[in-house]
Amino acid sequence: MDNMKVYEKCKDLACSIKESKEYLEFRDIKNIVHNELQLKDKVDEFEKIRYEEQLLAMQGEKQNEAKLQKLQELYEILIKEPKVKEYFDKEVKFNLMIADINKMIGESIKDVL
Repeated sequence: MDNMKVYEKCKDLACSIKESKEYLEFRDIKNIVHNELQLKDKVDEFEKIRYEEQLLAMQGEKQNEAKLQKLQELYEILIKEPKVKEYFDKEVKFNLMIADINKMIGESIKDVL
């Protein structure tokens, strides 16, 4: 298979992802949440802390217990709001799909990595 076919298939995959139920549902609920400023601010705060802690974990550094506690408390508050709970649920489904795709690609090239 020549290079162009690989890129064409990649473009097809990108289009399929953008047409997938997981993508469309996550995009829609994300737009809803982000258009409600109060919800957006709370979700942004949660995601900022989550990102910082994930980064520490990936670097093998000790995570901040106070931040982890705050993260848990924020999550418990946020999921009481139905739109935010749906946002988190759809985010997980979308991320699982992307992780599965990455795993399949990784498996296909593991012999050269």
